[in-house]
Amino acid sequence: MKNKEMLMRKIHALDFAIHELVLYLDTHPVCKKAMELLKEYRKKRKECIALYEEKYGNYIVTPADAPASGCWQWLSSPWPWENKEV
Repeated sequence: MKNKEMLMRKIHALDFAIHELVLYLDTHPVCKKAMELLKEYRKKRKECIALYEEKYGNYIVTPADAPASGCWQWLSSPWPWENKEV
C-alpha cells in the first residue's frame, strides 16, 4: 500500500473514531475520558491532514473540508485513475 493511501486510511479511521465518540457523548456528556479521547483524535486528525496537504495537496472529502476562499486547487491535482505519484 502506498504512503498516500495509508495516510488516507489513518484519517478515515480517526474520522470514524471521532464520529463514534460524538455519538457516545450524546448519551454520556460528562464522561471525561471520552472528551479527552475526542480532543486527542481531533488533534491527530488535524496533524494527519496537515501532513497529507503538505505532501499531496488539498484534502477535501466533505463540504466541511472545503476552503472558505480561494480556488478549488484539488482540480489541478492528478485524479485517482491517473495513477500518478505526487
